[in-house]
Amino acid sequence: MIAAEKKCNCANLSEEDKYKHLDMVINDYQKSEKNLIQILHIAQSVWGYLPLDVLKHMAKEMNLPLSKITGVVTFYSFFSTQKKGEHTIQVCLGTACYVRGGKKILDKLKEVLNLQVGETTEDGKYSLTVARCIGACGLAPAMTIDGEVFKQVNPNKLNEIIAKYH
Repeated sequence: MIAAEKKCNCANLSEEDKYKHLDMVINDYQKSEKNLIQILHIAQSVWGYLPLDVLKHMAKEMNLPLSKITGVVTFYSFFSTQKKGEHTIQVCLGTACYVRGGKKILDKLKEVLNLQVGETTEDGKYSLTVARCIGACGLAPAMTIDGEVFKQVNPNKLNEIIAKYH
């Protein structure tokens, strides 16, 4: 069984045990560059994001340049080098959502949460991201919180929506 298929209760692991788990995954995937994305997904599930120290460790263990690993991490939007909040808010800025007010939704969220895209609130409660499309064009403007889709969002209703996650 590949390590990726094994369940990891990683939130309760020490840093040392997290690295041991990562090393097991790297070895199970034969330290192969062709498996880099899978290994990165698993590392992110262990830490919740991809800290630079973890990327450096992977580079050393896989005998890859750090630039190769960071290039993959920064290219794909599903990887994050920043610690995420308890709840992730994603505003769709695809064409339909943008035209129907997605930017206004984003601006209001920045104001309400006092943060910029890619940041996490000081209390660690919320992270704010944008998407080019969430596949809810007929529901525009749309956003998600932890994957739950909110349709035809009105900036005046944002406080009410966010309050559900307090």
